[in-house]
Amino acid sequence: MNIMINGLPGKMAQIVAEVCAKRKFNIIPFSLTGEDMAEFNGFTLLKPSEREGKIADILKEYPNLIAVDYTHPNAVNGNAEFYVKHKIPFVMGTTGGDRDALMALVKNANHPCVIAPNMAKQIVALQAMLEWTAKTFPGVFNDYALKVVESHQKTKADTSGTAKALVKSFLEMGAKGEEPIIEMVRNEDAQVSKMSVPREHLGGHAFHTYSLDSADKTVHFEFRHNVCGREIYAEGTADAVEFLAKKIKDQSGVFNMIDVLSAN
Repeated sequence: MNIMINGLPGKMAQIVAEVCAKRKFNIIPFSLTGEDMAEFNGFTLLKPSEREGKIADILKEYPNLIAVDYTHPNAVNGNAEFYVKHKIPFVMGTTGGDRDALMALVKNANHPCVIAPNMAKQIVALQAMLEWTAKTFPGVFNDYALKVVESHQKTKADTSGTAKALVKSFLEMGAKGEEPIIEMVRNEDAQVSKMSVPREHLGGHAFHTYSLDSADKTVHFEFRHNVCGREIYAEGTADAVEFLAKKIKDQSGVFNMIDVLSAN
């Protein structure tokens, strides 16, 4: 299995590379990156201005390639167009970008890929539970006020895709909230004092709190998922790569992490 991990030298891409190496995937020595990047630990980093001229030779040398994307929100749509154009199956771990355009692109092309706002299987399972609840018990949280606070490392540029997905489910259950429903915390002092993030994990964490209060303030519900480090996402990403490798032998299609979970 040939794997192209894009987004190096980013920390998430590095950890995914470590996990994939432990699973004996063949990680090729090329990575899509930004225009101002150079080589990294033996990897040739392909800038947007040069990748078109090199991808044909790479695909010839490394057939049956699967790309893993942990780049930047601004690169999501351009990278997806690149993968579709060159028929490269991919796992999109990067959040942000124009998600509607992304999904329209891959669905119209019936392009084999796994796209999810969160690659951590346990959090995806929670997401699936809430989606089921929203469909089965719509209105169960009618008149409840929803507020979400999410904290990630200060380098994360966009709002959590997981928070957006869970908010959608709570709104479908009837909850309402004043905009912005999601509060992003990127200040490190606030992350420690307000969110109780351990200082040693300020550089890599995901702390989420979802609060629901009845109209008269007599009932309070709170859901939390707090993650220190990044390995939980890397393990899920590797699972998604293995899933996609099996799927593309038989069929194309657009999949998510719930599909990956269901296959295990």
